[in-house]
Parts: sequence; C-alpha cells; structure tokens
Amino acid sequence: MVDTLEVVRDDPYLAPYQEALLYRVVAVIVSVYPADPLPYLCQGLSLSSDSRSKFTDWINTIDSVEGGIDKFTKGYEWLGFNVDKATNAISYREWAPNATDAYLIGDFNNWNRTSHRMKKGGFGVFEIVLPPTAENGPAIPHGSKVKISMVIPNSNDRIERIPAYIRYATQDLSKSASYEGIFWNPPQSYVFKHTPPPKPKCLRIYESHVGIASPEGRVATYTEFKNNVLPRISYLGYNTIQLMAIMEHPYYASFGYQVTNYFAPTSRCGTPEDLKALIDEAHRMGITVLLDVVHSHSSKNVLDGLNEFDGTDHCYFHEGGRGRHDLWDSRLFNYGHHEVLRFLLSNLRYWIVEFNFDGFRFDGVTSMLYLHHGMGAGFSGGYPEYFGPQVDTESLTYMMLANHIMHKLHPHIVTVAEDVSGMPTLCRTVEEGGVGFDYRLAMAVPDMWIKLLKEKTDDEWDMGHIAHTLTNRRWKEPAIAYAESHDQALVGDKTIAFWLMDKEMYEFMSDLSPLTPIIDRGMSLHKMIRLITFGLGGEGYLNFLGNEFGHPEWLDFPRDGNGSR
Repeated sequence: MVDTLEVVRDDPYLAPYQEALLYRVVAVIVSVYPADPLPYLCQGLSLSSDSRSKFTDWINTIDSVEGGIDKFTKGYEWLGFNVDKATNAISYREWAPNATDAYLIGDFNNWNRTSHRMKKGGFGVFEIVLPPTAENGPAIPHGSKVKISMVIPNSNDRIERIPAYIRYATQDLSKSASYEGIFWNPPQSYVFKHTPPPKPKCLRIYESHVGIASPEGRVATYTEFKNNVLPRISYLGYNTIQLMAIMEHPYYASFGYQVTNYFAPTSRCGTPEDLKALIDEAHRMGITVLLDVVHSHSSKNVLDGLNEFDGTDHCYFHEGGRGRHDLWDSRLFNYGHHEVLRFLLSNLRYWIVEFNFDGFRFDGVTSMLYLHHGMGAGFSGGYPEYFGPQVDTESLTYMMLANHIMHKLHPHIVTVAEDVSGMPTLCRTVEEGGVGFDYRLAMAVPDMWIKLLKEKTDDEWDMGHIAHTLTNRRWKEPAIAYAESHDQALVGDKTIAFWLMDKEMYEFMSDLSPLTPIIDRGMSLHKMIRLITFGLGGEGYLNFLGNEFGHPEWLDFPRDGNGSR
C-alpha cells in the first residue's frame, strides 16, 4: 500500500504539499502498478476525483486508444512523409484540423496546386499515398522541395506551409529568409556502426555549438566537428557532449532557441546523415551525446514554422496571451492537447531512435513549470512558491510523461533540466513523486562566480559563502555544476577569463612576453574556480566550448552585426 510518497518520507517539509505531488504523479503510478492503486494512494487525502482522472486519463488514453506508449511516441512513422521500402510508395499525412481542403505540392508536380488532393480523415488528419513511378522509384525525388497547400474555411483562402514533421529544411538567403521543406530519402541512409556507451556514472559534459566550433569566420560542419573537435574532447577526458542548435532554426543568432522544424537537423552544418556520422564517431570514442531540446517554446514564424499552421491561432499552441511568451517573443505549446503531446513525445523518440542521441538537456524548464514563466517572480526557496495555482500542471504533466516514457523505453538515456527556480522533486523519479529528470543544472553557481568577479576583488571572497553555494542542493537530486556556460561565452556577455584578465590577454599571454601580475593571477584563479566547482558543485560537471582554455572573445557567428551573414 502506498500511503506516503517517497519524496515526502525523505523530506517531511513536503508533507503539506503531498496532495499537490499526488495530483501530479497518480497518472503515471497507474501505469507502473498492475493493480489500481488509486484507493490506496488517496487514502486519507482530500483529493478530488476530477484531479485524479485528469492525469490518469493520459495513460489510459495512450494505452487504450493509441495502442500503448511505444506506438504513440512513434508518430513520425505515421505522420509526415514515410516511404514503404518494399514498394517505394510514399505516404504523407498532416494534422491540420481547421483546413477544409489540402494538396501536396512541390518540385515533383511542378507546384500544381490541384493535382495531388489529400483526403481528410478523422481528427483533422489529411492523407495521400503516392504510388511508385513506372520505373518503381519514389514519386518524389530525394532532395526536392515540398509543401502542403491548404484551404481555410470562410474565406476559402489558400495557405502554404512546410510539413510539420519535415526531416530536412534548407534556406537560400539570396531569395528569402524563410526555410523550404526538403523531401529526405537518400538512396543510402547512414548505417550506425557503434553501440551507445553505458550510461555514465558521473557526467563530464562538453557543451558544444557545431556551427561556431571553428577558428574560421564561417559556419562549421558536422563533419569538421567529428574530425577536428571530437578527438580533442575525448583527449581532455569528457565523457559526454551536449549539442545545442541542432533542431532547425531560421534565425542563427538565436543559438537554436527559436525552433521552426523540430524533426530536421540544421542544414547549415550539413545533412542528417552527416549528423548521424558525428554521433556514431562519438559513440566509438565512448562519448555519450545529449541533444539540447527546445520544447519550452517555439518560433512564431508562420511560413516555415508551426505558428498558425492550419490558419488558426491555436493549432499547436494555446490561443491568446497564454500561447505567447512576451519576453522571448515566441509561441507556447498547448501541452494538454492530444496531438501536441503526440508531436512532442514523438519528437524526443525520433532523435533517440533515428539519430542515436543518448538523452536531452531540456531548455527553459522554469518557463514550463509556471504560468508566469518565471517572469517577475523571485524564488527564495520557500515551498509555497512551487505549489499552487501558479504551477502549469499541463506542461508539468508533459515533462513527467516525457521523462517516464523515454526512460522506460530507453533506460540508458540521460535527461537534464535547465531550471533556475529550484523546484523540489524535479530530479526524483515519477514513481517517487517527482518529475523524472536525472539531473538539474546548478544555475546558481555560474551566477555566483560572475557576481563575485563583477563586484568584489579576490581578497574579499567569502569562502564560506562560496562553499555553501556550491553544496546547497537537494538530497537525492543530482546537479550538474559549471563555472560558466554558453550564457556567458556567447555574444553579449564576458567569459570568466576575460573578467579576470580583460585586455591584457591580447598582449601578455605569449611565452615571449613578460608574465604580468594580472595574467598570473587570472590564470591561477581560472584554474582554481574550475577545480572547486568540479570538486564541490555537483554530481556532474559542464564546460562550454573553448572555456576550458580561457577563450578571451565572445564566440561569434556570421550575422549583420559583424559584417557577415
């Protein structure tokens, strides 16, 4: 009999919030225990049947209507483009409930907007099957452009979009900033040669951006990263890489955080097969590969994104104010919608199954946890801040389902939460009463270092305060410590090395120049900061590309601000 959640037994201060924790967890416990646990879980608790059923329904619906979590999270095998390898017939399905009519258009039919009409089936899903050519080849050539053209009600206007499940998209800035969907069906798909390494007992993460991993003033490629950067990462002793800016994003300066095409690896750095080769080589070296996944919000682009996909404000997102992030100028997913849940969970599964990623760093978790998205809210650590009407139960449920389902189907994966609020139980399993992440980023640590460097000289540092900040984390909730990440190293901020040594780095870092007190002090503190952070800060450690050797400059990229695009 389950009468008290394990997280409450470990932390009695959570006892007043057991109802709220149970409200979150009961649906997933139903899927874990063979007998109905509700009468036992809720014994002595004033938990309404409505709140119980809200969460239980997700598991019940997935099991009874969708055939289980395995099938439900492979939506990409049903929606989007899929090729029957035996016959070369192409099926294409798209969820667009508001549209009254839809047509598949592209290079293959000379953009004829009436020749390939799609049939609208149940739940607003349009479908078309293209038989093979007379030569038994696919009707759509590999690498050709495709779109869906839809008719919307009332006005009967035509709208055209990139398919939501498109697996490759390209941009031609000489013509437009918008991306174009590409039918990806290479004659020879990449075949993985190496199995993923075992789940690391202690993560040593090298956070990377493939495009800026080059000394040259251009976008680097997956192949260059595989050949030039992976060997260095392995030599330095890191056992994990975390790749940011992989999912396609038209605005390069967003560093991958304004995603439009969730199933398409960015074409700036090469092809999907090139990315697979990079991951395979990392696995050969025994390196775990994490994807920086952005499910906290989405680009507001209409022509090449999900915004107003079927002509409405609320296809994949909440309508009105709840569907918009004012600070990020982006759209917010409707995590309580069946098809949106299929899209996001299938997206995670796709990157694991098709690309052999070993897990995820979830971006913007704080924004997902709360209806206020962390804007205008301070987090002092008081438990009332984490429970109550300010919590977004729909997105919280999504994260619980994502962690629980992905770990159940792929036990080797690792999930990391980027949360600045300190939400209790975030890194406890769902069965214990948590949200299910393996680690959280210790975001207070880099904030402390930057604050010290900005406001105090090193002789004023309070070692007691430093030690407290480095060790102040929840029991049984592992943390990833880091002195600085991409937030400090990219355009707009300063690296720790530059805070310590500033302009003297340009004149006195050579063996041929005298060792100045600033350089001597800066190099020593740069090493000491990393040593104490690595030793005390958490159960894992993270370093961003170039920070290990004190990269002095912002890691920049082609953009208008520096005279290149």
